[in-house]
Amino acid sequence: MNKIRWGIIGCGNVTEVKSGPGFQYADGSELSAVMRRDAALAEDYARRHNVPKWYSNADELIADPQVDAIYIATPPDSHMTYTLAAAAAGKPVYVEKPMALNGAECQKMLDACQAAGVPLFVAYYRRALPRFLQIRKLLEQGAIGEVRFVHTTHIKKLTEQSDALPWRLNPAVSGGGHFFDLASHTLDVLDFLLGPIRDAAGSVGNLGGVYSAEDLVTGAYSFESGVQGTGSWCFCGYENKEINEIVGSKGKLTFSTFGHEPVLLTTEQAVQQHPFDVPKHIQQPLIQSIVNDLLGKERCESTGSTAIRTSRVMDEITRKRS
Repeated sequence: MNKIRWGIIGCGNVTEVKSGPGFQYADGSELSAVMRRDAALAEDYARRHNVPKWYSNADELIADPQVDAIYIATPPDSHMTYTLAAAAAGKPVYVEKPMALNGAECQKMLDACQAAGVPLFVAYYRRALPRFLQIRKLLEQGAIGEVRFVHTTHIKKLTEQSDALPWRLNPAVSGGGHFFDLASHTLDVLDFLLGPIRDAAGSVGNLGGVYSAEDLVTGAYSFESGVQGTGSWCFCGYENKEINEIVGSKGKLTFSTFGHEPVLLTTEQAVQQHPFDVPKHIQQPLIQSIVNDLLGKERCESTGSTAIRTSRVMDEITRKRS
């Protein structure tokens, strides 16, 4: 095989620019089919993106012999169902984040893919972006000495209205609130940079009162290396602010998970800025890595085995017992 033919289940907003075109522009890859339950929207997406086939039934797309691998871009409440179906059909899976509603569902997905002998990848695409690869390189080079601790501050203004809440704030669909949607990226980045988290604990609250999901989360965790971490995520604050600091024995690295400001390397001698370009299709570097993995050219670093760790950490911080 010298090309991976993809099918997308759930061709919504995330696939318009962030991910969908990446399957068409990655080397050794093409987008063969898309599916959405609304047939008119599926047909419209296929027409606008020059995709040969469209479906309104996921089972039909999965069964298509001209689809080699499945990208699941639906909300988290259906990730497990579609992953199990794709695995049963013997097709590799690339699923949006968070991987599922909780760690227990993630484990079922992993087990099904392992039993079927198909790989499972998860859309923590920052693992393939140059800025985070450079941060990891700086850490490996000892730019800040021995890592001691990391702290995250994420504040977001409360802008939602109770009569028009997005699905991301419905725990039955998303697994939780903004914490599960946004903090999952940061926690996965920290896993990528500093290694697996060994244990975690936290506290949750709802102070804004606009929706039922948590809007305030604080957490503390320890990495297997002994490095300590803390985080505060407030989604009912007075400003929008998001920053991570990794502090070491000789300096610190300051960076945003979601912003595109230069990474700052601070030591006693100087402050260095490391700017990076932003890919037009933000998931394309990870998609390329996945395609290369499926073609036997390299190993992708965002898999079900890494993503389940992030889901379990979120479960522990929010005290879910799945």
